[in-house]
Amino acid sequence: MKLSQFKFKLPEELIALEPPHRVFKNDDGTVEKIYHRDECRLMVVHRRSETIDMFEKDADGQATDRPIMFRSIIDYFDEGDVFMFNDTKVFPARLFGTKEKTDAKIEVFLLRELNEELRLWDVLVEPARKIRIGNKLFFDGDGPMVAEVIDNTTSRGRTLRFLYDCPHDEFKRELFALGSAPLPRYIIERREPNADDAENYQTIYARHEGAVTAPATGLHFSRELMKRLEIRGVNFAFVTVHCGLGGFDPIEVEDLTKHKMSSEQMRIDSEACRIVNEAKASDHRVCVVGVSSMRAAESAVGTDGRLKEFDGWTNKFIFPPYDFGMADALITNFYHPESTMLMTTAAFGGYDLIMEAYNQAVEHKFHFGCYGDAMLVVDD
Repeated sequence: MKLSQFKFKLPEELIALEPPHRVFKNDDGTVEKIYHRDECRLMVVHRRSETIDMFEKDADGQATDRPIMFRSIIDYFDEGDVFMFNDTKVFPARLFGTKEKTDAKIEVFLLRELNEELRLWDVLVEPARKIRIGNKLFFDGDGPMVAEVIDNTTSRGRTLRFLYDCPHDEFKRELFALGSAPLPRYIIERREPNADDAENYQTIYARHEGAVTAPATGLHFSRELMKRLEIRGVNFAFVTVHCGLGGFDPIEVEDLTKHKMSSEQMRIDSEACRIVNEAKASDHRVCVVGVSSMRAAESAVGTDGRLKEFDGWTNKFIFPPYDFGMADALITNFYHPESTMLMTTAAFGGYDLIMEAYNQAVEHKFHFGCYGDAMLVVDD
């Protein structure tokens, strides 16, 4: 397919800058926001019947004017079904330093640690034109955290060596204390991260540190909803994909077969395989939560439709047409035009149906992005 087939007009006011929340005014006049992860809207897309539901139905099966809320997702699954979650943990990757001598303010975006002993990190810097090999960056004013640029990797990429002599755990604790939630650029351009983002931009089941962007669909799951799913008898399989920035990289070719995704580290253990494969063997459904989990599933599924253990990297790029090997349902967010996440959703749900769903989402003012509303694509 072509890149231009995934263009659509997204009004700026539909880009969610915060998660779903309610605003309360305290007795002293201060305003407080209470966030509710599972209170975003949910669109349900039915692949086989090619129908789209956005509103709850009454006893006669007629649509009402009440929108379907995400917490109602439990109603679409039965005992024995499986949800596959990405349990990566986002670290506070965005921090600011000052360049030696000039005191220029430099944004440093941590990507991954290259060498624990030498304190080497792969990073992005902005503005990159000011940062050359040999420059030193100072963090936390005159504090002890200092880094030296030792290599140029890309136009914005640099390798930093942090000059901080202490045990590694203490170093990372001090480094991360200087950082903030690595919100997507489309949010950063409109507001700065705040204290609430440290919690909101993290799934409640995050376990394995390594992501620089959140597996956004998982942000909708509250502890209460997870417990209700457990009571229903839905099982959980956890895989790990350390989400990078590849999903946000602009595609610069019209022919999608020529686009190369950035690699992401992933791991699927034997327990996740057991849970998924037992469900498939007993004719229960597997619902993949988020595009990163789908990439993992499709990177590790065998020709027999069973999930295999995996420990390595994947650069799988899923776009239409694509023959999926395992998933029966997909939960995802609404994403920007020409995004790889939209393309994967269209591959699973069918191009025409998903693009019509996006048209209706804009018309009915669904919210887009990591803090936005959600879509469930099912096979009926």
